[in-house]
This record gives sequence, structure tokens and C-alpha cells, in this order.
Amino acid sequence: MSPDHFEATYLIETPHDPAKVAEVIAGEQSCGTFTRVAGETDDVRARARASTLAVEHLETVNTPSLSNALLERLGNRGPWHRARVTLQFPTANTRANLPTLVATVCGNLYDLGEVTGLRLESVRVPDGYRRQFDLPKVGIEGTRAATGVRRGALVGTIIKPSVGLTTAETAALVAQLCAAGIDVIKDDEVSADSVHAPMADRVPAVMRVIREHAERTGKQVMYAFNITDEVDAMRRHADLVAREGGSCVMASLNWIGHAGLQTLRRHTPLAIHGHRNGYGALSRHPLLGISVEAYQTLWRLGGVDHMHVHGLQGKFAQPDAEVEAAIADCYRPLGEDSDDVVMPIVSSGQWAGTVQATWDAAGRDDVMFMAGGGILAHPDGAAAGVTSIRQAWQAAADGISVNEAASQAPELARALDFFGKTAAHGKPARKD
Repeated sequence: MSPDHFEATYLIETPHDPAKVAEVIAGEQSCGTFTRVAGETDDVRARARASTLAVEHLETVNTPSLSNALLERLGNRGPWHRARVTLQFPTANTRANLPTLVATVCGNLYDLGEVTGLRLESVRVPDGYRRQFDLPKVGIEGTRAATGVRRGALVGTIIKPSVGLTTAETAALVAQLCAAGIDVIKDDEVSADSVHAPMADRVPAVMRVIREHAERTGKQVMYAFNITDEVDAMRRHADLVAREGGSCVMASLNWIGHAGLQTLRRHTPLAIHGHRNGYGALSRHPLLGISVEAYQTLWRLGGVDHMHVHGLQGKFAQPDAEVEAAIADCYRPLGEDSDDVVMPIVSSGQWAGTVQATWDAAGRDDVMFMAGGGILAHPDGAAAGVTSIRQAWQAAADGISVNEAASQAPELARALDFFGKTAAHGKPARKD
């Protein structure tokens, strides 16, 4: 990779020659437009124009994936060619400006008249350019240090009901979860500065419980307070969490924006728990939007410490392969800095029975395993729910089947009986 360029790879579908469409993309997202103008001199092109590095022809189809009013107006009836194209863009065009970098690799491309499908698959940046952006301030090792969990997955849960609890009710639930042996608690993405539990009251009340628990037991529970809001409010609430001895704040990435994340990252030393809610709108069509790898790269350049990846065998629409890819990507540094990795947050319909799939995907303990109902709905209580997940995780790490482990682990046995039965493929199935 050139030290002066970043690269982006796209999956495209077009009735035109994919190589020519790649050049259209290169021009559109750098110094060109639909026709050469007087100011687009050879000198300007030499220093600012993007260029095509590779075109891989994939297949030809007879039906377009998406409608395109321009092509329909021109009477174009295909066939449609699918190809993978890689372009490089001068870093001098954007400098270390994350919103503009995102606009460059995404921008108007989804609306181009030449395509009936376009998906950003990956973004790669040279190491020197990567170092101009924000690195995680806490990351995996810092998260382990903050929680005191040196080995094994970090077992977490979500405040449920997600909204509606008063400050006192939230604090009481946190006390119950701390007593249950939880490592991490987080707010739901729809819970922030509500009328019934405003941040000004809720943060001190929750942190009082967590501090008292730490004083009694030595165990410091991490709470990810959802501070998603406009920028000044996020800064105020991050400061409040820090003053109260907290270690983590959560933000809904898609709704605060890349600039909002950068502002928050540069303001607070706390761990930033990046929630990707809304990502499905960007990803579920195979020929539109942005892949999980490219998505995570762009947000990681903003300095998140934890990244939501959804869950294996979970309740959402994403296939397990996407979740597996997202977990693996969290462990790959974007540059040469070995600390440039983030903690994957596995969440959505998780319980002891989905642990084996998570272990198989991660192959290591550096996972934040979040279970809401899988802990809070355990028939023997939240403490048994936490224990059942730890038992399942240890079994997976030891190479023991979950059913074999359950014979010596009553909490795990109860979870398997209550939440699901063993499926034909040998893994516990989720019970809806």
C-alpha cells in the first residue's frame, strides 16, 4: 500500500464495463465530475485524482438488484455485471478528517446512475495515516484492568426493562446484578436522559451502588452509561460519570456521527462502548451499503474501545458468518500498533447455550458476552444466570461439550432445560 493513499474496495453491479465504472467512481469521489472541466488540469489530476488498482469480474445476471431511474429512462435492459473494484485515494485530499474520509469512500456513490448495486467492502489505511486518527484509550487490556477480570470472557447484561424504571428502581436492579457477580452492565440504546431516570440522578445513584459493592467485595463492576445526545450533553454526562468514579460510557454510533464520536473520544479518558444500532439499514442488502469490516474500520478510526457485533445464534437477522467476521476484525490492528484492537461486544438473544458458538468464533477470552434475558430470566435467578454462562465458557475453553459440563454444573443444566434443547447439529438451540 502506498504511504500516501488509502484504499477502498467495492462490490458493484452495472450494465456498463466495470472498469469504466471504477473510473467514474474514482473521478466522482476525488477531483472529477461527469465531464472534465477547465480547472481539472493534468497537475490537479496528478495530485488529487483517485485511481483504480484492481477490477475483478465476478458474474453477470439478467435482473438488477436495485432500481435505477436513470438507466430505466435510457431504456437499459442489461445484462448486469458484478465486479469487485479497488481504488486508492490520496490522503492529502482528506487529511485526518474522519467525516470527509467517510464521505469520500461512501458519499454519492450509492446514487450513481451507472450502478444498480454498490457496497463498500473494506477500507485500508497506511500506518502513518492511521496514526493521525484516534486510537482506543482503554481497549481490551484497559477494560480488563478496570474490571479486574484477567481471564475468561467478561460476562455482562443489559438493564431490563430497557426504559421505564425510575432512578431508585435502576439502582436496586444494579445492586442485584452486582451481587450476582456480573462484570459489566450497560444501558439499552433507547435509554438515555429520560424523565423518569435523568442522568443527573441516575449516574450518582448507580455509581453509589457500584462503589459500595467494590468496597465490600473488591469487585469493580463496569457500567456503560448511554450518553447518546448532542455533543455538549455527551461531554457533560461523560464528565459526570468520571466524577462519580465510572469507567465507561456508551454511544449509539450511527446517530452521534463520526465527528460526535471524535469529539467524545478527545474529551474523555473513559472507555467508549460503541453501539451499532441501525447498522442493519446499511448492510442487509448484499449489493447495497457497507460491510461489517468497512463499517468497523471507520468507527475504529474514531477511537472506540468496545464494538457491538450482535450475537451468534441470536435473535437478529444477521447471519452468523457476519458476526464471526466482525469478531475477528476487532482483533486485527488497523495499523502497526499492536494495541490498536477493540473488545467485541457479543449481544442479542445470548445465553449459556450460545457460548460455544461464540468461543468457536473468537478462539480467545477477549469477549464481552452480554446476556439480558439469558441472565435475568434464569429460573434460579440472576446469579445462577451469570454462573451458567461462566460454566459454559469454561467448558468451551476446555473443549468439553455443554451437555457434558452440565452434568456437573446445576446452573448450566437449568439454563439448558429452560432456554433451549439440544439441536440435531449438536449445539443448543435458542428457545424463542
